[in-house]
Amino acid sequence: MNPHHPPEPFRIKMVEPIRLIGQDERERAIEQAGYNVFALLAEDVFIDLLTDSGTGAMSQAQWAAIMQGDESYAGARSFQRLSKAIKEIFGFRYFVPTHQGRAAENILCSLSMKPGAYVPSNMHFDTTDANIRARGGRPVNLLIDEGRDPQNLHPFKGNLDTQKLRAFISEVGPENIPFGMITITNNAGGGQPVSIENIRQVSNTYREFGIPFFIDACRFAENAYFIKLREPGYAQKTTLEIANEIFSLADGATMSAKKDAIVNIGGFLAMNSEDLYRKACNELILREGFPTYGGLAGRDLDAVATGLWEGLDESYLAYRLAQTAYLTESLLANQIPVIQPPGGHAVYVDAGRLFSHIPQSEFPGQALSVELYRQGGIRAVEIGSVMFAHPDPVSGQMVYPDLELVRLAIPRRVYTQSHLDFVVQTLVEIAGRGRQVHGYRFTYAPEFLRHFTARFEPVPGSAKT
Repeated sequence: MNPHHPPEPFRIKMVEPIRLIGQDERERAIEQAGYNVFALLAEDVFIDLLTDSGTGAMSQAQWAAIMQGDESYAGARSFQRLSKAIKEIFGFRYFVPTHQGRAAENILCSLSMKPGAYVPSNMHFDTTDANIRARGGRPVNLLIDEGRDPQNLHPFKGNLDTQKLRAFISEVGPENIPFGMITITNNAGGGQPVSIENIRQVSNTYREFGIPFFIDACRFAENAYFIKLREPGYAQKTTLEIANEIFSLADGATMSAKKDAIVNIGGFLAMNSEDLYRKACNELILREGFPTYGGLAGRDLDAVATGLWEGLDESYLAYRLAQTAYLTESLLANQIPVIQPPGGHAVYVDAGRLFSHIPQSEFPGQALSVELYRQGGIRAVEIGSVMFAHPDPVSGQMVYPDLELVRLAIPRRVYTQSHLDFVVQTLVEIAGRGRQVHGYRFTYAPEFLRHFTARFEPVPGSAKT
């Protein structure tokens, strides 16, 4: 047994059948979906790596907790159990539950954002970016330069560049920054972790200028385990102790519990400010539900409370990170370009490099996501110009992201090594005919979060043989 790839710390008790439909069926399905994998029927997908959000397998303890759910409208026992878990792990004075992370972001932005305001971070992911823009704000990404180099082996490529942050705050003025953020792990940049030292420096900078500091915490447990493995002085600390230290440096957090709490639905907004909490409660009642359920059933609150602790289990985290490492190493062994070193929840294929003949305006990442489905019935998500390209608010010129990626997000406790081997073989076959693959263009795209519902068509003549 490879010591770097430990066996799963669980055994399978229930299975769900999946099937690989035929090539002709896949061709019809992707065409009918407007070449957008979000529009595919799940039953037509063989291996679904679209997202790790809400797609994990819950444990027997979580299912047992669901049966204890208290569905009282106000003051339910389920809320009290979740409140205890959040207090012990995150340490914030107040929180409100939400149905998922983007609802927490929406509440935070609705209470804090003014048109023309800026929100710096290492890298905002899609819903955070969109919630800021939808309120007239401007999300700003200040990732370290190493994080923009797919081949760089920096152990904490998710770090925020504090020199850039200080210069940016001085340029626009702290009064124009309602809050600052950092995302752990850095999803848009390859699932790369952020060090505690960097979080501390970022915290000190925000506090020096009087700017509230919020952490996008949806993969906090994976980030904590990376710190334990890679940051000097933390090898003997537990993931809980590391999490406590991380969040002691912040004023609040948004979280989609659908990631590291390993549930199918749920999230929260946490804070230390009583004033913000009271305003958040009013906003929650208007849009989500009463502050002790926040758009969730009591059983969901119990599942989150249990899953938060399971997500911090170090035997589980060792297996979790080993899955992405195994897939990364297998792809590199077959000359498939990916972001290195392996991240936490996903492997990111460098579609811009794999399909170097396709310009960013014709979406090489989207082309690869289509080919993955056509070739092997695999669903993955583009993280590139479809998701993040946008017109500059001043010049109107299109601003493209630094990287054109396809994320292979691995659902928690769902797929085996054989499934990952199939993914590798599929990518090898695609790479073998790479220059025959064409680009795409929009036939429909909404203003925000266009990757979810956009439709495409092939660009004639863009493939090169």
